This record gives sequence, C-alpha cells and structure tokens, in this order.
Amino acid sequence: MSDVDFEVIVVGAGIAGSVTAYRLAALGHEVLLVERGAEPGAKNLSGGVLYSRVMEQVYPAFLEEAPLERRVTRNCLSFLTPTSHVNVDYHDDRLADPTNAVTVLRAKLDPWLVAQAEERGVTVMPGIRVDALLRDGARVVGIRAGEDELRARVVVAADGVNSFLCREAGIATAPPQHHLAVGVKSVIGLPRTTIEERFGLTGDEGAAYAVVGDATRGVGGGGFLYTNLDSLSVGVVLRLDDLTRSGLGSSQVHDAFLEHPMIARFLRDGELQEYGCHLIAEGGLHGMSDLVRPGLVVVGDAAGLTLNTGFTVRGMDLAAGSGIAAATAIDEALRRGDVSAAGLAGYPARLGKSFVGRDMRTYAKAPAFFENPRLYHDYGSLLSDVLYGVYDLDTTPRRHLLPTASTALTHSAVTKRMIIKDGLAAVRAL
Repeated sequence: MSDVDFEVIVVGAGIAGSVTAYRLAALGHEVLLVERGAEPGAKNLSGGVLYSRVMEQVYPAFLEEAPLERRVTRNCLSFLTPTSHVNVDYHDDRLADPTNAVTVLRAKLDPWLVAQAEERGVTVMPGIRVDALLRDGARVVGIRAGEDELRARVVVAADGVNSFLCREAGIATAPPQHHLAVGVKSVIGLPRTTIEERFGLTGDEGAAYAVVGDATRGVGGGGFLYTNLDSLSVGVVLRLDDLTRSGLGSSQVHDAFLEHPMIARFLRDGELQEYGCHLIAEGGLHGMSDLVRPGLVVVGDAAGLTLNTGFTVRGMDLAAGSGIAAATAIDEALRRGDVSAAGLAGYPARLGKSFVGRDMRTYAKAPAFFENPRLYHDYGSLLSDVLYGVYDLDTTPRRHLLPTASTALTHSAVTKRMIIKDGLAAVRAL
C-alpha cells in the first residue's frame, strides 16, 4: 500500500456506503469512509420502511441491536378524494415473525451503521466534502477534498441521487426531470400510547400507508404515512416534471396532504419535530447509471437503485444489496490486482443475479405506468362513488353491485376501455 493511502475510499455514509465499507473491512481491507455531513445521517432526511432481511445478512443481530422504530405488520393502500378515502388494509402476523420490514429514522440508523464499520476497522472522516476525483489516465485513483488528496485502488461512489462523483466520472449527466421526484417529509411527535391507539397497534407493531389520489393534488406521485415509536413520518413524493407543469409548490402539496381529513386525524395534537425536502430517483431500471469505471464503483441511490411499485417504495434494501455485491466484487478485484473496468465487472454481474437486479428488471415498466394521470384523480373518485352507491341506504330499492358500479362509471371520466387498458398495463408493470 506504499503508493496509496487506503485500498478503498467510500464516499457517502448512508446505507450503501456503510454496508460496502463494513463488508470490505471484514474481508481484511484498509477502508476510508468519507461523509459530507458533520455526522452520519445529519444530511439524510429519508427514512421510512426498510425491508430488513437483507440487513440481517450483514449484521446478524440487526433486529436486536440497531436503533429501529417499529416492525411493520400492517400495510394500507389508500385512494383519496377531497372528501373521502378508500383503504385496502392488510394486516398479517406472518410479517412479524420473521420480521419483514421495520420503520427507521435515518438520523438514528446511519450513526449506528457507521459505528459498526468503525468497530470493523474502517477509518471514518465526517464533515469532508469531496471536490474532485483523482485520475491516472482513465483510471480513478483517489479523491481531492480542498487541498488534501487521498489515493486508493478503488473509489466507491455512494454519494446519493444526482451523484456528483458519477457526473465527475462522466458516467451520467444530471438525471432528467422525469427520472426524479422531490420528497417532502415531516416528522410529527406524538406519545407512543396515542400512536398505538390511533393505528390499532400493540407493542412494537407498526403501520405503513401508501396513498394516491388527492394526496398529491393531481401531481404524479403519492403520499406516505409511517409509524415510529413516538412519532409519525408523513409526507409526499412528487414527480419533478409533473410538479413543474402543475405550477404548484412542493410544500403546498405537502401541507394540503397533512390537512386532508384522513391524515389530519392521525396527526391531531402532534408536534412538528423535523421538516425538509429530498431528491429521489424515480427512473427504475431506465434510470440506473453505469456501475463501474476503472477504479470506480457506484452503489445505492447514486446508481439509481430505487423502486416504486405502488404498494412498496424501496431504496434502502436495494442500497444494502448493492453494498454486499460491490464489496464482494471489489475484494475479488483487489486480490487479483486488477481494478480496471473489466476487473470490477464482477459487481454488475453479481448485482444482476441478486434480488436487486432481478427486482429492478421485474418492475422495469412501473415508472411509465405511474405516469398515468388517471391514477391520481379519476380512479379514487370512481372507487368512492361505487362504494357510496353500496352504503348510501336512502330507502330507495337497492341494485346489485354491477349496475351500481356501471352507474358510477357513467358519471366518471374513466371509461370501460380505459379500465381494460390500464388494467392490462398494471399487470405488465406490476
């Protein structure tokens, strides 16, 4: 190592970066983990539902030792209109044993992950902004931060969506607007007993709501509501191109969502603890960047590894999966002494065979499906009108469900042909 300061430098101490650094250190490598924030998690607003089984592959005692909030046993899909909501409410004890998903707050989780890496021997440098990549011809050989230069055999770009390092390396320009969304999130503090009463939870059970329709005032995207131990994470994710066309402000849509009667009843008497915005990759498979360059590997959000299936919004588990694949491939490349693009090609190959790559391919058509404007207005209203016809017992004779639904359809902007077309698209995409 006489010609380098570290074998591997990882830039970004989120889940992808921390997992990569931890695994490489466990394999015996000298690793530096650089984080722009003054402390890990300081600049990471995200959090929510983490599908946690992949984390147990890295940290066997993850569920017992990590600072988690609640174990998600209840998942709700909600369709909102301005005056109503229709919920598909799914609760299953099988999601609790073994635990399938947990809610997390990244300001708590990220420092724990970094501490695990430090215990494995990773050198951690917070408060460092990387200004440039160092190169030897086409190969990346380190980083420059201010006047300091640090050299490595491999640099890992884990610097999040709209990655500066990827642009610096010529892997990608700034993502197009239709591959980006803005997330606006509030954390609302409430007593633990109040949360459990309002959501029908006991112990460390948790609930996760995915919301479409009036949640976003017609803008492509959706709302979310997750239960933490003594707070709620609530907000909206808005497709950037559609938000720009709408003329609405992201905070305006967020505030209207929190004021909707369905959401407001959960938040009543709560105290705002945190508020902020964050860019999110929304391109799915088509938004993924190249994963390697000579001396450089890209992981997590920097690689575009996020998935929105309508039922689940995933990024953290994919980030961890990419960290596992990257660490294994980097270890193999270092031991062979070949960190060229060909030498690091084991990473995209491993990632493609893992659940990460397979799921990205399975849901490759999902982003295009969610560009359908009817999902954010017309279908919620149609569902509400059908159920109103079922439950509004006004002493007039009742009709069977099918003619009730047909009447609602005649007053809807949705046609039978649209339903068939959108249904087929949903089957192909989801």
